[in-house]
Amino acid sequence: MARIKRAVNAHKKRRKVLKLAKGYFGTRSKQYRSASEQVRRSLRYAYAGRKQRKRDFRRLWIVRINAGARANGMSYSTFINGLKKKNIEVNRKMLAELAVSDPAAFAQLVEIAKEA
Repeated sequence: MARIKRAVNAHKKRRKVLKLAKGYFGTRSKQYRSASEQVRRSLRYAYAGRKQRKRDFRRLWIVRINAGARANGMSYSTFINGLKKKNIEVNRKMLAELAVSDPAAFAQLVEIAKEA
């Protein structure tokens, strides 16, 4: 029975890990063992970071909407509540964009929310 040699596959696996570890500090980019540990950890951080980015952006949009609403004499919660009562469905990303780039249109939305 023929003996199985793993040379090519082992090198491919190591090359893949070292390519992912490119740019890491010191041995973490040179030696396979520490590089593979760091790559595994980095991929976990990246996965968590993709979830966190969504949270961070939502927080940013809420801060911008709150600032725009307060400039027009209203708090964020009453503004959102007023829009819900008037059945105006605009997501927070668009509301934040309006608050920053088009304050006049945002002021109109605040007036509509005040009526409710």
